[in-house]
Amino acid sequence: MPEGDTVWLAGKRLHEALAGDVLLRSDFRVPQLATADLSGRSVLEVVPRGKHLLTRLSGGLSLHTHFRMDGSWHLYRPGDRWTGGPDWQVRAVLETASWQAVGYRLPVVELLDTADEDAVVGHLGPDLLGPDWDLDEAVRRLRAQPDAQIGLALLDQRNLAGLGNLYRCELLFLRGLTPWLRVAEVPDLPALVDRGRRLMLANRDRWEQSTTGSLRPRELHWVFERSGRPCRRCGTRIAAAEQGDPPYARLTYWCPRDQLGPSPARVRAPLRRERPLGRTSYRP
Repeated sequence: MPEGDTVWLAGKRLHEALAGDVLLRSDFRVPQLATADLSGRSVLEVVPRGKHLLTRLSGGLSLHTHFRMDGSWHLYRPGDRWTGGPDWQVRAVLETASWQAVGYRLPVVELLDTADEDAVVGHLGPDLLGPDWDLDEAVRRLRAQPDAQIGLALLDQRNLAGLGNLYRCELLFLRGLTPWLRVAEVPDLPALVDRGRRLMLANRDRWEQSTTGSLRPRELHWVFERSGRPCRRCGTRIAAAEQGDPPYARLTYWCPRDQLGPSPARVRAPLRRERPLGRTSYRP
């Protein structure tokens, strides 16, 4: 699943391409919207909210999409060949005189009144990249469940919106804490959350997601997807284990030496090439 900064950048690119223009054509390839026609409506703005995208249209209508694991928006000039995947994976098309926005593999595609957007995003906590970011509220929500494991609490979008598996692994490494530490035991919780926001702010204008300061492909991350490799700080092999209950368990990475707190028995995980999430898959 993409991180919030990937969704933020996708929304920015879509907004720059579509906002202020009239839709000449729309094509929805999902059963519930098979007869929907947005032609003639103006695109007012494209707004990211956590990991959700809201495309607001004239007439008080919004298109709500979510990438989940495999979705993406791609931008093409009229007449260009679509390269985001086979045609049967296309879920939505929005076309103006200058651009074609093509949504591939989008598991969530729905139209709703703009006034009713809270029905789909109202449950979210403060958006780490939103203009109304509220650190105090995010910390309050996290502290409301003191016995929760911090690694799971950070992924709960009801606490704070936009943080995903990559950043929670990297953030907890940088703060020297294991993902299984209880929220109540986290020293300086506001500093932890603020560090996560600063990491996302540093990466939101590019597809590469670096937490180390390097943009070299094999030097982007401290622990994420580096199981079995030596820690960049101490040389200890990075460990990996599942955290959470199925079907929501996520493979978690940490350094057994540099991160303090409880942890499960380590599991063997295949070495995976470190790559920038969303560099191509989520590029509009």
